[in-house]
Amino acid sequence: MNTLKNIDIPNQECDFCKELSEMGLRRISLPFIPASSHQINNVMKALRGRTGKLIDIGSGDGRITLAAARNGFQAYGVELNIWLVLWSRWTAWRSGLHKQAKFFRKDLWKTDLSIYQNVVIFGVESMMKPLEDKLDQEMLPGTHIVACRFPLPSWQPVLVCGEGIDSVWLYVVPQQYLNIDTRS
Repeated sequence: MNTLKNIDIPNQECDFCKELSEMGLRRISLPFIPASSHQINNVMKALRGRTGKLIDIGSGDGRITLAAARNGFQAYGVELNIWLVLWSRWTAWRSGLHKQAKFFRKDLWKTDLSIYQNVVIFGVESMMKPLEDKLDQEMLPGTHIVACRFPLPSWQPVLVCGEGIDSVWLYVVPQQYLNIDTRS
């Protein structure tokens, strides 16, 4: 049985991270809001018993990616803000997780998600429908998707963990969500 490892979260109001997010280095206007320890624990609960590759879309300062690495995933974070990517890489190195957690400066809309068995997204409400369309095109049956803060608008979650802003919705990609031509 996969048990959750204690998650050591740096100060939630990390001055360095706050300064990075205020520098306006993002190409799109998604704010960097660090995940709380409750949110991280809810994500890990939703993924309990899972293994494989995990991608954290919009990984910010890397908290989710690092927690996933601590819990046995080969974890990848993609983020547009280069300073947050560098901070995440340094944090992974400092905590000895640099082999299990990798961070890349990459646009989520240009990232192939089909190679991952687990996807985590902390998005804003306005991006959830376009993201749902991308997931519909790229995900394989059985992929676990955890949406944080906002649910996917058309999909039915199999599990909801937490309440309010700490809520996460778990979706398991079934065949009927996929836009795949099954004709031979």
